[in-house]
Amino acid sequence: MKLRFISRLLLGVCVSLFAVASARALDYPTHPARIIVAYPPGGATDILARLIANWLSDKLHQQFIVENKPGAGNNIGTDLVVKSKPDGYTFLVVNSANTINASLYKKLPFDFIRDIAPVAGIVRVPNVMEVNPSVPAKTVAEFIAYAKANPGKINMASSGNGTSIHLSGELFMMMTGVKMTHVPYKGSAPALIDLMGGQVQVMFDNLPASIGHIRAGKLRPLAVTTATRSPELPDTPTVGDTVQGYEASAFFGLGAAKGTPKEIVEIVNEQVNAALKDPTILKRLQDLGAIPMPGTPEEFGKLIVDETKKWAKVVHAAHLSVQ
Repeated sequence: MKLRFISRLLLGVCVSLFAVASARALDYPTHPARIIVAYPPGGATDILARLIANWLSDKLHQQFIVENKPGAGNNIGTDLVVKSKPDGYTFLVVNSANTINASLYKKLPFDFIRDIAPVAGIVRVPNVMEVNPSVPAKTVAEFIAYAKANPGKINMASSGNGTSIHLSGELFMMMTGVKMTHVPYKGSAPALIDLMGGQVQVMFDNLPASIGHIRAGKLRPLAVTTATRSPELPDTPTVGDTVQGYEASAFFGLGAAKGTPKEIVEIVNEQVNAALKDPTILKRLQDLGAIPMPGTPEEFGKLIVDETKKWAKVVHAAHLSVQ
């Protein structure tokens, strides 16, 4: 009888706790939330974060505040989120670097696939192989010839070790035999400043961060990294047109700490998907050269797993590692 009473009591407590959690989720959000960008302001991750943050703030009637936490190749901001309270008030802009770092770094204070709760995909974007206008090459073939004729003189900028920008360049070197000096920055924005200033010569940047500079004539695009041309740069060929089999792209989405209530994840997922159907946001994404990537949390989680496997092959083939 005592065991039966205790069992019923525990069941009642569990039901009550579930009801309280569900009620809290239905009231969500009750105070401002944070969206962590693991890079400085101005790059593609930051641009997309602010676009989605404005939508969520408007539709959910609480401020979603973007906070930039750059450093350690995206890992400082990521570590902050995976170790945050799983209450649905701290999100991470997940990007390709999270899937690359899993194999690039020998030691990380987290296991990204295990410790992140996928919330929503946002977009895929091409990277664009671009040079300072002082570089004489106007095509990928000309760049390869120029780089091989000037060994050790080509500096390749990136937004940090382990980013899709970095690995797109490493893949290019691996497939062409070109040798370039990798110069990692703490984000795309400072790297672009030096690229336009001529301190570095080439970059494989996320298109949203660079397209304005390309249109202004401050940078020369040689090719996009995707298998097909970008509608926003229709006259720019793909790297694969010259380097057969080359393909790379970046993705962005939202994640939260593991254990974040499913009801809250679904609320935010629904709103992100709604944003990706809004004509104004779609036009903005199109202008940035980004391709919307709506879907369920489970679909976004599968993408994270698949991308982790894909980039691990590149990291291992190129013998890359960061302590």
